[in-house]
Parts: sequence; structure tokens; C-alpha cells
Amino acid sequence: MSDTPFSRFLGDFRKNKVATGAAIVVALIVVLAVIAPLVTPQNPYDLAHLVLRDARRPPGYVGSAGYTHWLGTDSQGRDLLSAIIYGLRISLQMGVIAGAVAFALGALVGCAAAYVGGRVESLAMRLVDLQLSFPAILLAFVMAALFGQGRSQLILALIFAQYAYFARTAHGAAAAERQKDYVEAALSIPLSPWRVVFKHMLPNSLPPLIVVATVQIASAISLEATLSFLGVGLPPSEPSLGMLIANGFQYLLSGRYWISIYPGLALILFIVSLNLVGDQIRDQLNPRLHR
Repeated sequence: MSDTPFSRFLGDFRKNKVATGAAIVVALIVVLAVIAPLVTPQNPYDLAHLVLRDARRPPGYVGSAGYTHWLGTDSQGRDLLSAIIYGLRISLQMGVIAGAVAFALGALVGCAAAYVGGRVESLAMRLVDLQLSFPAILLAFVMAALFGQGRSQLILALIFAQYAYFARTAHGAAAAERQKDYVEAALSIPLSPWRVVFKHMLPNSLPPLIVVATVQIASAISLEATLSFLGVGLPPSEPSLGMLIANGFQYLLSGRYWISIYPGLALILFIVSLNLVGDQIRDQLNPRLHR
């Protein structure tokens, strides 16, 4: 392999066995989420496949359809393994879409504020700081309650709750770039504001934004699960991980632990793996932390 910055990055990443294992877990989950209809024995969305007499069956139970429910079934008779894989698919979609839009919006706000400067910069960053003073879960809960249940509404709530993290990070990086000679030279030519922002300031502000993105995708998945658990996220017809945990919560004391425990373990595994990958990327992109 040629000695390129990317190959060196991968070589350093592989040295951390924990991060490498976490990256493999994330990759497997992503693959399972993409090919979910091909690998799951049941479509949890299709009501015609649900058999109520198979509800709340323990792991290893052979259902009416003839296949084994390896992780048991939930309160609606859904195969729990299928529901978890589809739930991971939903969580991944929500996290990636909300994270990507929040990334773009926050980067634009932060870089534009750093470019304009003056009172506009001060006002924009004070509004961002005001939003950051509130817990993200509180903002997401309020916005989800206002917008109502549904994927689009929940994505909007997650974007609103998270874009400020990207805006603050982008502003800090772009403000440092704004003072450098090459940006001053570009301004003296003069180049158009959009060209200065998108060609000079934003590209050099990407490394810290990429690190924030890995953390915020995991945060978006956690927020979605929390809101669905509280009943203001996705509707009950969509088996998100938070909804699966909520559906089985009332059965914990009766011994039917699998309905909540297995979706909870899948959620924890996914979020922890994403955070471990993000921590390793942060360490490698930050010269003061990179060994």
C-alpha cells in the first residue's frame, strides 16, 4: 500500500485493538441494517406476519410459522431478532440523516459567523451558546412534542437539538482560519464571500467537525431511542429500539426479560462502538493527543 495520509491513518487506527473491534461491530451493524429484509425471518412491519398467540414467547421458541425465534417474541408476536435488526436500521437512518443535516447547517452557521464578524457573529454565537446551555434531550423532547410523532418530525427535532454543537465547533475552527494570511490574501483580491467560506475556511475546519459528527450520530441514536421510549418519538407501529424497550418494560417483573433486555443490549453495543470509533478518530486528528 502506498504511503498516503489515508493509509497512515488506517495503520494508526489498526494499532488500537479496541477501536478496531468497535469499527468491525459498527460495520457489521450497518451491513445488517442495509440487508435487513434479506436476513430476517420476519418483516415486523407486516401485520399479516404477526401471530398474537406467539406473543411474549421465550428465546428458542418455535413459532406458528415454523421458524425459531432465537431471541423470543415481543408483546405483539414479533420475532425479536427481526425487530432488533429493523430497529437498528431505523436508528441508523435517523442518526445519519439528522447528523448530516445538523452538520451542514451548523458548519454553515459557524463559518458564516466567523467570516462576517462583528455584531452578527456575536449575536449568532450568543444564540448558539444559549441553546447549548439546555440539555439536548430537553430540547429534542420539547420539539418532538410540538411536531408530533413520525420520522420527519423526529428528524427535525434531532436537527434542532444538535446543530448548535456543530456551529460552535465550526466557528472556533473557522475563526482561527480567518486570522491566517492566506484568508486575508483571499479577501484582499477580493474573492466572493461564498468562495472564501467554502473553499478556504470550511475545508480547513473539517477535522474537528468530523470528530463531533461521530459523537453526534451516536447521540442522535440515543436521543431517538429515548424519545420513542417516552412516547414522543416514532409511532408504535415502527419497531425502533426505544419502542421495543418501552413495550417490554412492563413485563420485566413478570420474568419476560428478553423483550426489553435484548433491544437494550443492542442499543448499548451500537452506541458504545460508535463512541469508541469517534474517540480514536479524535485522538488521531488532534496532534496534541496523537501518539
